[in-house]
Amino acid sequence: MSSTTQVQQIQAIDASSFHGDKSKIYGRDKNGRLVLAGDDTDSAYPHFLPVWDPNEHYEPLTEFEFSDPGLRANPSLPNLFSKVNTDLKVKSLTPKFGTEVRGLQLSELTSEGKDELALFVAQRGVVVFREQDLKDKPIDWLLAYSSHFGRNHIHPTSGAPRDHPEVHIVYRSKSEAASENTFFRDHVSSVAWHSDVTYEKQPPGTTFLAILDGPESGGDTIFADTQEAYNRLSETFRQRLHGLEVRHSGVAQADAARHSGGVVRREPVENFHPLIRQHPVTKKKAIFVNQQFSRYIKDLKREESDAILGFLYDLLAKSADLQVRASWEPGTVVVWDNRRSVHSALVDWSSEAGSSRHAFRLTPQAERPSEQ
Repeated sequence: MSSTTQVQQIQAIDASSFHGDKSKIYGRDKNGRLVLAGDDTDSAYPHFLPVWDPNEHYEPLTEFEFSDPGLRANPSLPNLFSKVNTDLKVKSLTPKFGTEVRGLQLSELTSEGKDELALFVAQRGVVVFREQDLKDKPIDWLLAYSSHFGRNHIHPTSGAPRDHPEVHIVYRSKSEAASENTFFRDHVSSVAWHSDVTYEKQPPGTTFLAILDGPESGGDTIFADTQEAYNRLSETFRQRLHGLEVRHSGVAQADAARHSGGVVRREPVENFHPLIRQHPVTKKKAIFVNQQFSRYIKDLKREESDAILGFLYDLLAKSADLQVRASWEPGTVVVWDNRRSVHSALVDWSSEAGSSRHAFRLTPQAERPSEQ
């Protein structure tokens, strides 16, 4: 599979490119921005509908100083899980990875509570919060909230709410041509494991995805634990992986956006990151590769690199005992740590359901990956 095809798998699931009959789904506003048209403008959250502005251009990202808020957290988590909160329900999805929480509003967390949230998400990898009100908050409020966890990332190609490029919109149209026929004409599976925008010099850490609209069933997101995957390897193989660096590239994603008539807000970048990275808070190590953006291992011959990367991709994709499946209910917000997990959206619902899949992602950037 070519690198461009790999990235188009991601973009076919979110709003990074366009699907179906463009004349029916997309139009241009008076400023030349590509916007949704027809039935797809009928949304309960129109201010979250994606817009692609060809006049939007940004300079390359610069490095910034980052200290993970989890380092400031009280390890007993008293501000996150208050003992006086009688509505609180916390359930592990698996023993080592994934938690579901009810009876807690993320929007009401103090600064100390947010620090503890960062720590808890680092410890559990992915946390599913139910019955949240983030979807009803103003976008500027949301961006101020997520900035507690790092600098808000501007995606180079995806759709974003008008005048808010820092918010990444995930959108699948309710129309039949957009929701299933186009994608499955060329693919037998919608699974595309990845960690978000790892080509950046400082990829994301604590990340938020909030559902706005979705089918009654289907459209789940699956997550795999790259920390436990590292622990499963033999000591001999782990030592062979230490010190290796992998090139992560955003070039194919930008090319795919241009090819489909989309936008590229910032020229694509490529960066080398350690194949094994250490979390700055938990100090635990995890495999840091993903098939969508990882290209090759530095200083290895191509066949050697392909063999190692292929083994690691298969380990993450095929190990159901490393994975959790997050289902989406109204008001659900999933918070995960991109440094110790990979994920994939699933396109598995019928267009006959007459539902779009609409969500927004807040994507604070974290530290530059390091093995130590």
